[in-house]
Amino acid sequence: MQLVTEQLCCEYAWRDARELHRETMYWLEYSAHLLERPTTLREHRDILVNAGWLTLLLGCLEYDLGNIRQAELSRLAALQIGKESGHAEIVGWTFELSAWFALTQGRLRSVAQYAEAGSAAAPHSSVVVQLAAQSAKAHARMGQGDHVHRTLDEGYRLLTRHDHPTRPENHFVVDPTKWDFYAMDCYRLVGDNRRATEHAHEVIHLSRAPDGTEKSPMRATEARFTLGISALRTGDIESAVSWIEKAKQEGRRSQLPFAMLAQEARRQTLELYPGDPAARPILETLQLSVPNG
Repeated sequence: MQLVTEQLCCEYAWRDARELHRETMYWLEYSAHLLERPTTLREHRDILVNAGWLTLLLGCLEYDLGNIRQAELSRLAALQIGKESGHAEIVGWTFELSAWFALTQGRLRSVAQYAEAGSAAAPHSSVVVQLAAQSAKAHARMGQGDHVHRTLDEGYRLLTRHDHPTRPENHFVVDPTKWDFYAMDCYRLVGDNRRATEHAHEVIHLSRAPDGTEKSPMRATEARFTLGISALRTGDIESAVSWIEKAKQEGRRSQLPFAMLAQEARRQTLELYPGDPAARPILETLQLSVPNG
C-alpha cells in the first residue's frame, strides 16, 4: 500500500487526471476494505496514513478537474484522517490545499492564514516551504513587492533545512527544483521580467526527462505562459504568440490556475497592444481557453 500510494503521488504531475482519479479511488476503497479486517494498532495507523495521502491526492485531482466542492470535501476528509492518525504532515498539507484553493479563487488575504495554520501543524515538514511559496504568490497578486521578496527569502531558508527527498517527483514533497517554479510565478506577477524569464527557462529544462518527454507538464505550461507574458512586456509579440500557443496545447492542466494564467496573458495583450493585428493570434488562442473572456 505504501509503495502504491507513493507511486500514485509521483504520477500526479503527468498522468491524465481522470484516469489517475479512478485508480486512486480504487486503492482508497481497498484501504477501507483492509480497515474492516482485524489489524494491529500499527497496521491500522499505517493503513489510515496511506488513506490520508490518497485522499489528499483525490482532492488535488478533483480541483484540477474543476470539481471544487468535491475537492473541498476530500480535503476535509484528509484533515480528519490526519488528526485521527496523529500525522502532522498530512494535516499540514490539508492547509496547503486550502491556501492553493484560496489563491486560485482570488481569496488572497486568506492565504496567509492557511499558511500560518499549516506551518503550525507541521513545522518540521517540507510543507512549510510550499506554504511560504503560496504566501509569496498571494503577496505578488496583491502587488506587495516587499512582502514577496521577504517571503521568498524565508521560504528558501526553510528549504535549505531539508534533505533532498528520495522521490522528488512526489507531489507532496518539496525539493529545490520546485523553487524555480514558485519564484517564477512571483517575479512575473511583480513585473520582474528578467528574473521571471530566467526561472521559466529553468522550469522547462527541469520539467524535461532525459528522453525528451515532459515529466511536469503543468509546471512547463505555466513557464510558457510566463515567457509569453514577459515577451509581451518587452515588445516581442512573435515570441509571445509562440509561447502562449505552446502553453495552450498541453492537455494535462489544472482548470482554475490555467484559466487565471490565460486571463493574465489576455489582459496584458489588451493593455499593451489594443487593436494590434500582430497580437490577434494570442487573443484568438486565449478566447478558446477562457470561455467568458
